[in-house]
Amino acid sequence: MTNREKQEEAVSGARLKHYGWGREDEGMTAEEQAFVLGRYRAKFARDAFETKVVPRLDDLTLRAPRVVPPASLAAFCTSERYDRVAHAYGKAYPDYVRAMLGEYDSAPDVVAYPRNEAEIAAVMDWAGGVGASLTPFGGGSSVCGGVEPRVDGIRYKAAVTLDLRNLGKVVEVDQISRAALIEGGAFGPSLENQLKPHGVTLRHFPQSFEYSTLGGWIATRSGGHFASLYTHIDDFVESLRVVTPRGTMETRRLPGSGAGPSPDRMFIGSEGTLGVISRAWMRLQPRPKFRAGASVRFDSFFTAARALRAIAQAGLYPSNCRILDAQEAFNTGAADGSVAIMVLGFESGDHSVDAWMARALECCADHGGTPEAAKAGDAHLEGAAGIWRNAFIRMPYAREFLTPAGIINDTFETAITWDRFEAFHDKVKAATERAILQATGVKGEVTCRFTHVYPDGPAPYFSFHALGRHGALLEQWQAIKNAASNALIEAGGTITHHHAVGRDHRPWYDRQRPELFAAALRAAKRELDPQGMLNPGVLIDP
Repeated sequence: MTNREKQEEAVSGARLKHYGWGREDEGMTAEEQAFVLGRYRAKFARDAFETKVVPRLDDLTLRAPRVVPPASLAAFCTSERYDRVAHAYGKAYPDYVRAMLGEYDSAPDVVAYPRNEAEIAAVMDWAGGVGASLTPFGGGSSVCGGVEPRVDGIRYKAAVTLDLRNLGKVVEVDQISRAALIEGGAFGPSLENQLKPHGVTLRHFPQSFEYSTLGGWIATRSGGHFASLYTHIDDFVESLRVVTPRGTMETRRLPGSGAGPSPDRMFIGSEGTLGVISRAWMRLQPRPKFRAGASVRFDSFFTAARALRAIAQAGLYPSNCRILDAQEAFNTGAADGSVAIMVLGFESGDHSVDAWMARALECCADHGGTPEAAKAGDAHLEGAAGIWRNAFIRMPYAREFLTPAGIINDTFETAITWDRFEAFHDKVKAATERAILQATGVKGEVTCRFTHVYPDGPAPYFSFHALGRHGALLEQWQAIKNAASNALIEAGGTITHHHAVGRDHRPWYDRQRPELFAAALRAAKRELDPQGMLNPGVLIDP
């Protein structure tokens, strides 16, 4: 084991896979794989799929590093094979395809693992001096092309990736204000383990929780555990400390402020283009003591959505209020395909939530909803709710064997106001279904669920499934992605609700944002990052 591997294992357990989700000793069980593949065999009427062999790490060929860090940085920089390969891509569908084909031209020349802010600044200075692009890297869970290094041979002659996993401490806990100062490289489980002895929690659990970091959540405006009220990481940020090529900036700790545009908000969602989030004061929650959960069945997805609108507009603010259309519920094993499912939950660290659950179930009954279970405690782990929850957590592991089987499975999420939702849903779904058939020649499938909900609208999350063809997977995926994204923008939705922009969503983000805002953002980047080295191509061009 190399020194780099020993350091990573000491910091965060077994080494993360260079291809696939999670750590090298993790994956779906044989039973789980059989269930997932069985659904796809039935979906496409196939007994088996043509499966490609994914190259082993030792079989990959990388170009020689184009730059070598100076002796002053050598202690925390590396150009070893694993480090470069593991930082070449995120977890988007195209990333898996290119990795499956052994295409690693985008691998960084050097990966830096700074241990403090001074070392972050030193890497920035060196990268700027040698004409390298610099890509901030949290856990590498990006599903929109947000962490792939860029080199064009002219402006960027090499690529350096900055991995913050060594900055993973909870530095201080303020019990009086219920906040904590946390370093940006803290992975989800480590962060929560450090908070637990203090009786508090950040309670931000994106699907990537185990393999993503606080800095990454802030930089991408991550959506988390709470399906209403505190839906995004934005709601928990009290202040930030950011290292930029022009210097380090720290915002003031405040519960709120009306003093002009928020400096925090400029960096929340900046996706590594303006600076590196080294630490943040985060608002915390008491650990839940009271819970109530239920699964509710509805005859149709739209009926379930109307019930959920009633709940959202009643000001009940459930912690969980997701709905799955009938096919989505079937695909995960949560139902038989004849009903839509609502997964409903309330929690509190202070008081019983039974009254809130009772009122929410009344809203469901008003729209024909039939509860499967409604009880205190861990009902969210039982029945349809528990089955869906387990499938949600485990599904990212499936792509590492579905992609080599030529199956195109991907997701996209958005948000829209309630008055436009039903027509919006039908237009987006139909456009995506047509694109699948046109791109592959085989009828595919598009399903929908809600991940978050607001009084004025939901956040629909679509999944699409297509039988691709090896040798054309990227082109087929892109055709489907283009059609779905065009439909989102044309129908008035957002190109992303919580998956960030990256490079994959950039063409539609350019259409969504006002041009004057784009000009202001470019001006901010020129001031903070004069050489344009930070994550080029994401959000804006230098």
